[in-house]
Amino acid sequence: MKKSSDKPMSYNLSDLKSTFRSLQYRNYRLFFYGQSISLIGTWIQRITTPWLVYELTHSAFMLGLVGFAGQIPTFIIAPIAGVLTDRWNRYHILIVTQIAAMVQALILAFLYLSGTIEVWHIVILSVFLGCVNAFDVPARQSFVVEMVEKKEDLANAIALNSSMVNGARLLGPSIAGLLIAFTGEGICFLINGLSYIFVIGSLMMMTIVPRKINNQNKQVLKKLKEGFTYTFGFAPIKYIILLLALVSLMGMPYAVLMPVFSKEILHGSSHTFGFLMGASGLGALMGALYLASRKSVLGLAKLIPKATILFGLGLIAFSLSRYFWLSMVLMVAIGLGMMLQMASSNTILQTIVDDDKRGRVMSFFTMAFMGTAPFGSFLAGGLASSIGVTNTLIFGGVSCIVGAYIYSRKLPELKKAIRPIYIKLGIISEVSLGIQAVTELTVQPEE
Repeated sequence: MKKSSDKPMSYNLSDLKSTFRSLQYRNYRLFFYGQSISLIGTWIQRITTPWLVYELTHSAFMLGLVGFAGQIPTFIIAPIAGVLTDRWNRYHILIVTQIAAMVQALILAFLYLSGTIEVWHIVILSVFLGCVNAFDVPARQSFVVEMVEKKEDLANAIALNSSMVNGARLLGPSIAGLLIAFTGEGICFLINGLSYIFVIGSLMMMTIVPRKINNQNKQVLKKLKEGFTYTFGFAPIKYIILLLALVSLMGMPYAVLMPVFSKEILHGSSHTFGFLMGASGLGALMGALYLASRKSVLGLAKLIPKATILFGLGLIAFSLSRYFWLSMVLMVAIGLGMMLQMASSNTILQTIVDDDKRGRVMSFFTMAFMGTAPFGSFLAGGLASSIGVTNTLIFGGVSCIVGAYIYSRKLPELKKAIRPIYIKLGIISEVSLGIQAVTELTVQPEE
């Protein structure tokens, strides 16, 4: 009896170790811990900014406008940033972007604490941060490959990145709600600015082996065209990015409207706002940990439309809820669906993309995930002013479901195109065992 009871415990410990296996790499471990602290500050600011805008203006349209201003630079600059990410040292790019983001947060804190802050200040500083993110996101996504030595652990590292972001997303909004209520928005901005010290310090402590960069003196526009042709000329990459763009455009702006739901629909306060966003973060964290525990990339292509449908249905149900606890549960479902769709898309892309084009592909990923969001924020703000926040979320949820259906119809074509890559990498082990080049891959890659 004792022997049989020990078996499950041994399995669970082994499974837990496997989930966090990417932490065995020193550089990734430093990055993970530094970012985990910094991202809590980032989420505190993300929650504080729209709340402050709504407090200053009481306008859903202004919420959309500020969201648009903060994210439109990503849409415009990300393609060029992707080219430069492939040509420049990604490690150095990250250090510069983290310092710039810290400066932005500290300026916001100074303006608020000095009593001089106005909405136009927030707009300009949001544009600045959007420019920073246009370089930071593709560089950070591409840099994971340089921190994780074994390619088979790449997908696990990507999933842990997502769990790190959403662990912070779980804590940050709740902390922000309390800080706004008891200390004011200025302290939130100050805490975020100081939190960057941890990630900058972790980056400085890394030992990085410089990667080989093949610039070949090509013009930026030529490299951009090459990246565009590669990204949208290969069906799996194209359809994954297009679905992500649709979800970001029509579904993700729900966060912009959360202050309105919290105050006008659920008759709550900053605490309500913080708890709702925290619930979304809990769902996203659950999704990220599930993906980190997976042993293979196989099955993720099917998971993407299912997760998108869950996200869309969650938005529709949330828009109709008038009870706080029901809304909390639905926000967990929304966060879960969003994370499963986004992280699964990221994992598949990172698996099948050529390394010399990784920065450019991830820049289009950034455009799809973050770059279309400003148009969504602007659209959501405008629609909310004319048809109401409830109908706006219903419209967004239905759009996501339709997109998932169209993507699912393309699945056979996408699987056929990806299969040769999986065979080459050894992911489809029963086929690849006969290929001499990958006979040493006795453990299936996790990407």
